[in-house]
Amino acid sequence: MTLLILIIVLALIFDYINGFHDAANAIATVVATKVLTPFQAVVWAAFFNFLAYWVFGFGVADTVAKTAHTMEINLVVILAGVIAAICWNLLTWWLGIPSSSSHTLIGGFAGAAVAHAIAVHGFSGYVGEDGATHYWYEIVSWYKAGKDGGMPSGVIIIIAFIVLAPLLGALASYLISIWLLNASRKSIGPKIFTVALMIATILFVYYQMVPYEKIDKPRFDSHFWSVAFDSHNIKWFLVAFIILTVSAFCLIFSSLNLHQADAALKKMQLLSSAAFSLGHGGNDSQKVMGIIAAAVAVYINTNPGVHMDAWLDVVLPNDDLGIKGVMPSWIPLACYSAIAAGTLSGGWKIVKTMGSKITKVSSFEGVAAETAGALTLYFTEHLKIPVSTTHTITGSIIGVGLTKRVSAVRWGVTVSLIWAWILTIPISALLAGMVYFVLSVFIS
Repeated sequence: MTLLILIIVLALIFDYINGFHDAANAIATVVATKVLTPFQAVVWAAFFNFLAYWVFGFGVADTVAKTAHTMEINLVVILAGVIAAICWNLLTWWLGIPSSSSHTLIGGFAGAAVAHAIAVHGFSGYVGEDGATHYWYEIVSWYKAGKDGGMPSGVIIIIAFIVLAPLLGALASYLISIWLLNASRKSIGPKIFTVALMIATILFVYYQMVPYEKIDKPRFDSHFWSVAFDSHNIKWFLVAFIILTVSAFCLIFSSLNLHQADAALKKMQLLSSAAFSLGHGGNDSQKVMGIIAAAVAVYINTNPGVHMDAWLDVVLPNDDLGIKGVMPSWIPLACYSAIAAGTLSGGWKIVKTMGSKITKVSSFEGVAAETAGALTLYFTEHLKIPVSTTHTITGSIIGVGLTKRVSAVRWGVTVSLIWAWILTIPISALLAGMVYFVLSVFIS
């Protein structure tokens, strides 16, 4: 039990570090455009990091918890993964490199699990409880097909989104920028497009809503408020609110003078940065929830017959067996609180990289980049994919820069960032493997 408590404490410390490591993701553009002071920006971002507790479910947490097969690992594996993730996060923060805290955690977890499999079984095959022959590399959930044609999961999908997340962010921010630029012209075409988009958004969100009858645990006696505040529905309401707000601005953009347009864009940056902070909190806090859930599951597996207190009554969901997940409310509350506290601590070295070194950012670019980043995070969270908020917002900033000209993006800085992204998972995995072997000497 002592080791389990230590892992939970270290996981929350990692969550805190994640907050100040990734604070720049949400506030870099709003600080660079001087909409808010650095202190105001971190308070703003921290508030919405915590508010995400009421918006998002636990889909990403489930994906992270199943990075390695919990029936085949022990608590030393998870402890080694968390320690490695903390070390790499602190190093990249110190160097001012906006690496991915998400991929650090995934790489650490997977690397320690592989080290454990090699230590226990070696490189040769072994017969598992199911009677089949398995190998050391199978301890990691590399790929699992989606149920009923849904989105597949596994470490390979997470690795794929190292490329796909920034590309999606770049494409979304580029399209939003083009939309805004055309809306500034006094012609009817952009307005027709905007109205059509508003109608399409309303219809899309309407069909995504979960009715009262299908809500597992309604939060209120009232049907209306239960539907309105269901975590699945809130997320889609936010998507609609963001798109409709930008659409409303586009409808009046051409009638504003330069000063009025800039003032409106700065106010909209508050909305876009808040939306991105929500996505940051909802996406990244769930990864730590997943690690804690996996630790509890491993503890139960390695201590059969143990009675768990109610505050640690965690059950991992299993769609194949029809088992629904259970997570005590203190775990998400602690995780969201930790990441919010970390965001309050700031991360000024990375703010400088994100806010000025990639491309010069104005209020216009800030709105486009943060809106695109937020929408990307909401959709990937819906698909239960733990993507990097760092990669997403960096791609969004690059997409904005491309609307000016290709040379507006400082590609030298961007290439350096991409190398950091590529190396994060393998370095974290190797580091976690070494930490595992060291810990194994002292912890049986």
